[in-house]
Amino acid sequence: MSEQSTSPSGPAPSLAEVLGTVERLWPLHLQEPWDASGLVTGRPDQPVRRILFAVDPVADVVAEAVSTGTDLLLTHHPLLLRGVTSVAADGFKGAVVHELIEHRCALLACHTNADSAPDGVSDAVARAAGLTTTTPLAPHPADPAVGIGRVGDLARPVPLRELARRLADAVPPTAHGVRVAGDPDALVRRVAVCGGAGDSLFDEVRAAGADVYVTADLRHHPASEAREAAAGPGADGTPYLVDLSHFASEWLWLPVGAAALREALAARGHDVEVAVSARRSDPWDFRIDHPGQDGSVHHGAAAEPATDPAAPTAGGPA
Repeated sequence: MSEQSTSPSGPAPSLAEVLGTVERLWPLHLQEPWDASGLVTGRPDQPVRRILFAVDPVADVVAEAVSTGTDLLLTHHPLLLRGVTSVAADGFKGAVVHELIEHRCALLACHTNADSAPDGVSDAVARAAGLTTTTPLAPHPADPAVGIGRVGDLARPVPLRELARRLADAVPPTAHGVRVAGDPDALVRRVAVCGGAGDSLFDEVRAAGADVYVTADLRHHPASEAREAAAGPGADGTPYLVDLSHFASEWLWLPVGAAALREALAARGHDVEVAVSARRSDPWDFRIDHPGQDGSVHHGAAAEPATDPAAPTAGGPA
């Protein structure tokens, strides 16, 4: 389901003015060295009356932006993260670039800068988990008050099963669902989170003393080694693991980011329509559980995906 303001009235800000506001919210200097956040298409002087937030700049999302008269598509993931030598329209990325330019729709990526900044992706995951006060899991060298991931304490200890269910209810439904490693009845209080792929941060998670680590895209070997270390000599079985869909974990930020940008532009006298994409860009369409497993949270089975009717659906509005 998309979230948007009322139809804008009054003079529209230029793309350059919007970019200045975005820079104050999610500064580009906070992005990781390997990242490619920033403007991909668009003229600085073009007017912006409608902005669409999405996780991925895939063809379906671009089609939605074009069909709704969007002037700026703001995505979390960059379109051109790795180098390309051509954007000819006979390739899927080139086709997206042409579609955007031909319909005068700018494309802006706010990736790891939106991960690190306050009220960014990991803060959204932390709130979904029930954390109210957090610190960065991996502080940014330029500003230790922000950074990748968050860690904090729940108001009260809860069973691992309850935390996983809370997260499953918060994220959009996906074929991935919510996978959990650990005793479902174990009480957890200290929670580390990282939106998106976070299996490079296990050392930081352990150093933070987290009972459970909530992230996405956990690969077999890092996850297996983390659980082996947790069960090894002198260990207490933690951190347990909660593995979300990459798309779902980062989708949580979209309504937060959209509201923040809308309010920041309004404070500067601009009434801009800001919406959240209704398209699901998670690449997986369905899953098949093993016979005899209903998907409930227990050893060896994944949690059922959330069934929130307001969450994004494949190929169209929820």
